[in-house]
Amino acid sequence: MLCALIFMQIGCETPQKTKLKALIIDGQNNHGVWPKTTIMMKSYLEETGLFDVDIQRTTYMWQGPHFDKMEGVEKIESLLDMYPIDDVKRISVEEPKPDPNFSPNFKDYDVVISNFGWKTANWNDTTKKNFEDYMINGGGFVLVHAANNAWGDWDAYNKIIALGGWGGRTTESGPYVYYDIDNTLKHDTSEGPCASHGPQLEYQLKTRAPEHPIMKGVPDTWLHSKDELYERLRGPAKNMTILATAFSGEEADALKEDKNEGRTGRHEPLLMAVEYGKGRIFHSALGHMDYSMECVGFITTLQRGAEWAATGGVTQSIPQDFPTKEATSIRKFKE
Repeated sequence: MLCALIFMQIGCETPQKTKLKALIIDGQNNHGVWPKTTIMMKSYLEETGLFDVDIQRTTYMWQGPHFDKMEGVEKIESLLDMYPIDDVKRISVEEPKPDPNFSPNFKDYDVVISNFGWKTANWNDTTKKNFEDYMINGGGFVLVHAANNAWGDWDAYNKIIALGGWGGRTTESGPYVYYDIDNTLKHDTSEGPCASHGPQLEYQLKTRAPEHPIMKGVPDTWLHSKDELYERLRGPAKNMTILATAFSGEEADALKEDKNEGRTGRHEPLLMAVEYGKGRIFHSALGHMDYSMECVGFITTLQRGAEWAATGGVTQSIPQDFPTKEATSIRKFKE
C-alpha cells in the first residue's frame, strides 16, 4: 500500500523476483551434437522466466561418434563454431582428456545440469569433493541422457544418479530396476550387461508417480518423439522415485521371447527423481539428438525437473501442446 502511494507521487518499481541460478556443464560427450543441445537446454530453461543460466565447459573438448546426420552440418566439429559460449580458447581432442582446471563453483548455483556423456574424463579430486559436498548439503542436479554413462567407477556419482549405463558398470554396480509385464516393480540382481538400446523410435512414456511435483498434471501416457530407449540400467537405486517408464519391445507379445529379440520386454525407467543427502536430482534418460529434445515432453519435464531439483517444488503448468497418447508434439528449435 505504501509503495502504491509513493508510486503515485514519485514512481515505484515493483520488486522483481530473484531468478534461480542454473549452471550447465559440458565439453565431453559421446553424443557429438552436445554443443547445440547445451544451447537448446539453456534456451528452454530461460524461456520459463525462472532461471538465469551459465555454461562452464572443459578446456579439452571431445565430440564422440554417436550422432545422426544433421541438415546443414557436414562436420560435427562445426557445431563448436555455430554454438559458442564465450571467447575462451579451447582445444578439440580426439579422445577425452582430463582438464585439471575444471572446477565450477557449484555452491553458487541452485541447480547444475550435466550434458557430459560416456567416456568423459575424470574430474580432479577437489572438484569431485566439491560436487559431492554441494549435493549432500542441498544442491540440485539434472542429468540428461548420456550423462548417466559417465564415471562408472565414481561411487558417490553412482549413488547420486541412482541408475547408470555403460562406463564400466557391471553386475557389481547394482541391480536392474524396472516394471515387469505385470507392472510389478523389480530390483533384479541377475547377471547381464549394463545398458543397451535398440534403433531409435517414437515411444510412449507411462507416468508412474502422478503426484510427484514434476509429474503432476502430466498425462498417464504420452508419445515421445524419435529417441533412443535406454534399457538395462544398473545402479544403487537408493532413494529413487521412478517418474516414468517406456516399454522396450512389443508389449502385446512380451511373453513371447521371439517377438522381443534383443529387447527386454519390460518397462524401463527413463525419468527418475533421486534424493542424496539434502540434495535433489532429476534424471532424464531422454535426449539422444537435437530432434529428440524438440519434443514438448522433453522440454516440459526438463523445465519442471530443473525447478524441482532447485527448490523442491514446481510452479509451472503443463502446456497446451503437450504430447498425447497417440500423437507427438514438436517445437522446432529457433536459433
